[in-house]
Amino acid sequence: MATSTPEIRIDRLYRLLPDIYRKRDAERGYPLQALLRLIAEQANVVEDDIAQLYENWFIETAEQWAVPYIGALVGYRPLRVPGEEVDPASERGREISRLLIPRREVANSIRYRRRKGTLAVLELLSRDVAGWPGWAVEFFKLLGWNQQLNHQHPERARIADLRHMNTLDLIDGPFDSLAHSVDVRRIGSNRTRGRYNIPSVGLFVWRLRAYSVSKTPAYCAEAIGPHCFNFSVLGQDAPLFTSPEQESSPTKIAEELNLPVPIRLRALVENLEAYYGPDKSFAVWAEDWAGYDAEQPIPASAIIPADLSGWHYVPPRDHVAVDPRLGRLVFPPDQLPRKGTRVRYHYGFSANLGGGEYRRRLSDPATRASQQGDVWDEVEPSVYRVGENEAFARIGDALDQWREDAPLDAVIELTDSGVYVEPIGIELGPEQTLQLRAAQGRRPVIRLLDWQTDLPDALTVGMSAASRFTMDGLSVTGRGLRLRGPAPNPQGDTPAPVCPTQVVIRHCTLVPGWGLKSDCEPVRPTEASLELWNLRASLRIEHSILGAIQINQDEVGEDPIPVRISDSILDATDPEREVIGAPGYAVAHAVLSIKRCTVFGIVDVHAMELVEDSIFMDCVNVARRQLGCMRYSYVKQGCRTPRRYHCQSDLVVRAVEEQLEDPETRDALIACERLRVRPQFTSRRYGTPGYAQLARDCAVEIKTGAHDEAEMGAFHDLFQPQRAANLRVRLEEFTPAGMEVGISYAS
Repeated sequence: MATSTPEIRIDRLYRLLPDIYRKRDAERGYPLQALLRLIAEQANVVEDDIAQLYENWFIETAEQWAVPYIGALVGYRPLRVPGEEVDPASERGREISRLLIPRREVANSIRYRRRKGTLAVLELLSRDVAGWPGWAVEFFKLLGWNQQLNHQHPERARIADLRHMNTLDLIDGPFDSLAHSVDVRRIGSNRTRGRYNIPSVGLFVWRLRAYSVSKTPAYCAEAIGPHCFNFSVLGQDAPLFTSPEQESSPTKIAEELNLPVPIRLRALVENLEAYYGPDKSFAVWAEDWAGYDAEQPIPASAIIPADLSGWHYVPPRDHVAVDPRLGRLVFPPDQLPRKGTRVRYHYGFSANLGGGEYRRRLSDPATRASQQGDVWDEVEPSVYRVGENEAFARIGDALDQWREDAPLDAVIELTDSGVYVEPIGIELGPEQTLQLRAAQGRRPVIRLLDWQTDLPDALTVGMSAASRFTMDGLSVTGRGLRLRGPAPNPQGDTPAPVCPTQVVIRHCTLVPGWGLKSDCEPVRPTEASLELWNLRASLRIEHSILGAIQINQDEVGEDPIPVRISDSILDATDPEREVIGAPGYAVAHAVLSIKRCTVFGIVDVHAMELVEDSIFMDCVNVARRQLGCMRYSYVKQGCRTPRRYHCQSDLVVRAVEEQLEDPETRDALIACERLRVRPQFTSRRYGTPGYAQLARDCAVEIKTGAHDEAEMGAFHDLFQPQRAANLRVRLEEFTPAGMEVGISYAS
């Protein structure tokens, strides 16, 4: 087997052969090379394993399974270990092990003990044990003080200075510096917590992360004026977040600039240079505007922090007004950026979900073997790169070249975080595969407009037998994704069983409701984000955010199509609308398998094969209840589902029925318990930082209701209950004597 780009290690045995044997092997189609490659592959495995044995002696380079053993050498005690159901050799098992047994905590165990009792070590524990940035506060320093001439504390006066607006802006937040009267409630109480007491130490943690968007077009709010813009390309108001800076030393207490917090307007006024710049929290570019260099961002001297809540403020010439609380910017009305505006900023979200500039695993199409005469060659997938300084500037240009080349396997990769405004139509041939994806560390957006007045304008993909289409790392707004199967056979032959045609959507956002208004309300709430028309294929959705899914499939003589969804959010934008269904039919002709998902809307499907660790906020209707199982999930009472195991609110209802016999009292308590365990969210609107995040007052049965005691829903794999429990145990070990530490969630 010949290859155009042979690997040195895989062919090292073959290159040791005399040239005469290699020539004879080539004449016979390289059977000897194939045999020696198999032998060399196993030899490489043994050699790599021997090399890794040496690396496993060091915490920085050891494999994840060796981390607990190295920790045992320094007296480290793991608090929780992965469950028995998790395979430690699998990728998911290794990820869970990294969360519950952090390598950084093992590495810093001795440093923690040396600094035991100091305030800075509490912040280090928060970051290393739970992975949450933290801010530690000794509340006895914020108690009001009756001044004594020999021991004065003027900063702890009982009267606030109304002239210090920045100080007043921080009242009752993590960075509050005003003096308070004593609060006798314990900071670690399970009921109502107090803060301001002598033994109280507060550890504020931030669960939301700051995600970057690099040099992307801003959204022109034309309905307001051509001089008004939003940082978000979707057009919604969203706060700008701070890009956290590393503390100068481990003993330094964190500040606002060191944490992923929303940028305050007052903080931006007082310290603009700390937030603005190409390598800082946000920046603005405008080509050929006010005489500034197009390659450099508008200078900080031209940025004016302002309140743009009503779009009333008008900046002077050669200046730009920015409101970080709403993510808005305004140019002078008589000095518009005629050649476009680009921005760099950070937004807040809970996890690596729905596409973004975070690192994710890319899966290239497999190399195929192709025969030309008696010789077999390995055919690599064709790659077409689209973006600035690439061979193609538009997706359509890359598709034209792809149609001309007609490769069996191809990848169209978008290499920047730009916005692509163009109609896209794809037709896949039999056994042909195409991957439309974002490059690593990029967040491109496909914006679909109303191109044709007499036809719908969606991203359309036509599938054929055994073809495969993959979308990875993209955001689609303006319209939805429409997938359709081949045209029906005019001879009316009996449909064939489901062929190995596959559709994969990974780390993508198909904006619910097609778009967002400024208040994050959907623009077209009744429209579907994903449509399947007579598609005999399997659909797989992973780590994505989608609106409604419509499956238009003929039920006569055909098996339902398999749909597998994991670690995703499905949002119908309204509790009364279908999130998975089929227009004109009672249920969608599909068999659903869903794990670790949050679903807003009604689900109407033929059957559910497996449902696990998920939240269904609205009704679920399954036609075939005999198939499948629903376990460790939340579903409303009265829904038609497969048999349920350890689901809410079944468990709390069963507990009340076992305790009480009086019907009136029992029914009243059951109604209260059902209401109590109904999941509560920070926000249910896509585009807000706390979208689909379980609220702080959400029932503990939901927060720890998954099969491994993690939270139900799309953010299950954050393992936040385990992180919090581990952090509490470590804080008790390293808390200063006589003090009590309480964890407060700042986001």
